[in-house]
Amino acid sequence: MQQKDSWLLPDGIDEVLPAEAKHLENLRSKLLTLFSCWGYELVIPPFIDFLDSLLTGSGHDLDLQTFKLTDQISGKMLGIRADMTPQVARIDAHNLKHECPTRLCYVGTILHTRGDPLEKTRSPMQIGAELYGHQGAESDVEVICLMLETLALTGLLDVHLDLGHVGIYRALSKQAGLTVQQESELFDVLQRKARPELAELMESYAIAPDLKAILLKLPELNGSKELLAHAETLFAHAHADVKAALADLAAIAEQLAVRFPSLAISFDLAELRGYHYHTGIVFAAFIPSVGREIARGGRYDNIGAVFGRARAATGFSADLKLLSALSKQSSPVAPRELIYAPFANDPALTEAIRDLRATQRAVVQQLPGQIGGASELACTATLVLENHLWVVKPLA
Repeated sequence: MQQKDSWLLPDGIDEVLPAEAKHLENLRSKLLTLFSCWGYELVIPPFIDFLDSLLTGSGHDLDLQTFKLTDQISGKMLGIRADMTPQVARIDAHNLKHECPTRLCYVGTILHTRGDPLEKTRSPMQIGAELYGHQGAESDVEVICLMLETLALTGLLDVHLDLGHVGIYRALSKQAGLTVQQESELFDVLQRKARPELAELMESYAIAPDLKAILLKLPELNGSKELLAHAETLFAHAHADVKAALADLAAIAEQLAVRFPSLAISFDLAELRGYHYHTGIVFAAFIPSVGREIARGGRYDNIGAVFGRARAATGFSADLKLLSALSKQSSPVAPRELIYAPFANDPALTEAIRDLRATQRAVVQQLPGQIGGASELACTATLVLENHLWVVKPLA
C-alpha cells in the first residue's frame, strides 16, 4: 500500500528533472573538457569512505556536516563525503606519488547534514580542480585563472574576486603568544566581525600594545588594492611571515590584473574562511545576483601528510548545480530537436532511425496503442515516407 506523501523528499535533497539534467550534464562535460585542456586529469573518489580519511585537514571543520554510519563488515566508522578535497589529496599522496606537479579534477555529489543558510540544498554537486607539488604564487594564479575561465565558460559575467591570506592571522597570533583558547576566541570574533567583542577581548589579553592595535584594525582591512599599501604601514613591526603574506597577495593580484584587466579584485585581510584547513591565500568569486560566493578555494599545503606524503596544494571548487542554474539564467537554453518516428515494421524506417541517432539527432519512436503523439511528446519534427524514402519534416 502506498504511504501518504511517499513522493516527498527530505529537506534540502532535490531531484533533477530532464531539462535541467540535460543542461547540467552538458555543462559538466564542457567544464571537464576545459580542465583537461589545462592538463587536469579526472579522478572519481568514492561516495562513502572511512571517517578518518574524510575528516583530514578541512574534514575537521566538516565533522558536523558529515553523515556517519558503522560499516557492517569492518565495524569501523564510515562517512558520506561532505567534501571531496581530502579524498583527492589522498589520491595524489598515496596512490599517484608523483614528484612533479600533479593536476587533478573531480565532479560528484556530496552530502551535508545541514544546508547552508543562504542555499538550502544538502546535496550539492561539487566540481573542482587541485594542483599539488608547487609552493609558489604562480600555482595559486593558475588555479584562480582556471576558476575564472570556468565561470566564463558557464556564461557568468561581472565576476568579483575576493582575496585573503590566513597566514596573516596565524602569524599575528603566534607573535602575540596567544593560547589555543585565545586564538579560538579571537578567530570566532573576527569571523563575525564583532568589533565591540573584539575590543573587550583585546582588553583582557596580556599582549604587546602594538599587536593589540593591529588586531583591532584587522576587521577594517578590506577594500581595493590601495589597502595593501596601508597594511604594509600598519604591519611595519609585524612578523616577517605577515609581510611575506602581503607580498604574496600583491604579486598574485598583479598577475591577475595583467590577465584579466577588467576583473574587480578586493582584499579582506580578516577573511579566515577554512582557517584550520588553509595555510595561505584564500579566494572566492561573487556575482551581483547571488548573495554568497559561487566558487571558492585557496592553498592548503601538507594535507597529504596523514596519507604518508606532505605536498604543497592549491585548488578551487564550486557547486555544479548552482553554476548550471545561473548559466540557464544568463543564457536561456534553445529548445532541442526531437524527431517523432511512427511505428512500422519497415526495415527502411529502422535504418533511417539508426542513421539519425548515429549523427547525434534525437528520435523517439511511437509505441503501439500509446496515448499522445508528436505534439504531446514535444517533438519538433517527424519522419514521413516520401517517394519510398523516410525523410525528416518539421512539425507545423
